[in-house]
Amino acid sequence: MTAPEGTAICYNALHISYALHPSLLAGRTAMSNPAFAFDHIHIISQSPQDSANWYVQMFGAEIVADTVARGAPQIFLELGGKTLIIRGQRPGEAPTAAREIQPYADYSSHNVWGTDHFGFLYHGDLRAFCDELRAKGVRFPVALKEGVGGRLLCYVSAPDGVSIELMQG
Repeated sequence: MTAPEGTAICYNALHISYALHPSLLAGRTAMSNPAFAFDHIHIISQSPQDSANWYVQMFGAEIVADTVARGAPQIFLELGGKTLIIRGQRPGEAPTAAREIQPYADYSSHNVWGTDHFGFLYHGDLRAFCDELRAKGVRFPVALKEGVGGRLLCYVSAPDGVSIELMQG
């Protein structure tokens, strides 16, 4: 599929494509390559149990397995039908700290190569949910605002330098 010049396409956040050029995905019922299905996000944590508990307490995730793999704790969580795996440091590893997300003129970024953030659609009152998170001490490096296409969005700081975008579903 070729987009008109100047049209941004982000297959990981389909709402952007719809907002910028709704006809890009009109009538699509199949994935671009049905041999692929999203499986998990894997996070390396200095404190895997504390990190897993944060996702349980803040987002209502469920711990579905608590294991050890290759000498490190490995905790599997389910959130929104997707799997988050949080593991500790393995023997021989020396992970470096992630950069905090930084504000720029009209966007935010960790300003490093690789994954910048991951996002969840929130099917509920996002404004009220953000108020609940704020009351629990969650930091918002990007406050609730209107994003591309008019949807509300924000970014929260999760443990281990992870940034999560929450978008109104």
